[in-house]
Amino acid sequence: MNQLVRARIASRTVPGTQFLDPTVLTRIGNLELVARYVVEGFIAGAHGSPFLGLSLDFAGHREYMPGDDIRKIDWKVFGRTDRHYIKEYEAETNANVFFAIDASRSMDYGSRGITKLDYARYLTACLAYLSASQRDRVGAAVFDEKLREYIPPSVRHRRLILAALDRTVAETAGDLTRPLIQVAESLARKGIVVLISDLYAEPQTVLDAAGALRSKGHDVIVFHILDPAEVDFPFDAAQSFEDLETGERLPVKPHDMRAEYVSLVEGHVGELAKGMVERGIDHELAVTSVPLDALLFRYLSYRARRLKGKDR
Repeated sequence: MNQLVRARIASRTVPGTQFLDPTVLTRIGNLELVARYVVEGFIAGAHGSPFLGLSLDFAGHREYMPGDDIRKIDWKVFGRTDRHYIKEYEAETNANVFFAIDASRSMDYGSRGITKLDYARYLTACLAYLSASQRDRVGAAVFDEKLREYIPPSVRHRRLILAALDRTVAETAGDLTRPLIQVAESLARKGIVVLISDLYAEPQTVLDAAGALRSKGHDVIVFHILDPAEVDFPFDAAQSFEDLETGERLPVKPHDMRAEYVSLVEGHVGELAKGMVERGIDHELAVTSVPLDALLFRYLSYRARRLKGKDR
């Protein structure tokens, strides 16, 4: 029985859901296989909707030509001009989609069999597969306190991205500011930049770093990766907790601190979400217990509805 068959069986044994448990992905191992299975499965679940894709962005109109899909006719424009025009989207004009993946030491945490870095790998692989399948140019940077890998956008670079992700390990503390400024300066053409990180920094630092990308005219999407234990703090016994970035250890009685901790995390996530919305940046919280196909469907469906609404 091959890995993909076992994964499909595992996904069907989860009561009440058709989605694949992220911990199963760690047993598949092959990023190409994971991406193909997850993306093709979720697209099938979306009934092949042409409006599911990162680079869906309204680009303009052109006159209707015989053979064009009549579903793409803008009937509002027809009502004003009595002429048929087709809506065109960036997905039809091949966008640049660039992934910035945080590989700092804090991303190496995982309480349920999958680390944040592994989840980020799988998410990047899926989004790169989806983007490349619609002929977008894909590129990526892997960073911690500095840029460790840089792959410029190209229609031929998806497998280079997967290879870079395969060899990435979390070793040092991170810094969002300098690497993201370097990314912003390196991308000459405006496009979509997808930041995948646990955003382990002060909110203003995160917002300034993401804002450096937005200020260059890029459409910025941030996937905020957190482990379930970082959200719920389910610990009971008194123990020492280690800061994965600094190595500092702190004795904690979880029962005494749970309510305050949960409140602080909710405040941190809320402040980031609010600040990003104000800057025109998409912020999507991605907890590593959430199946990737569920996350993709949730976010890309939202993005499609939002962007379709912009051109009306």
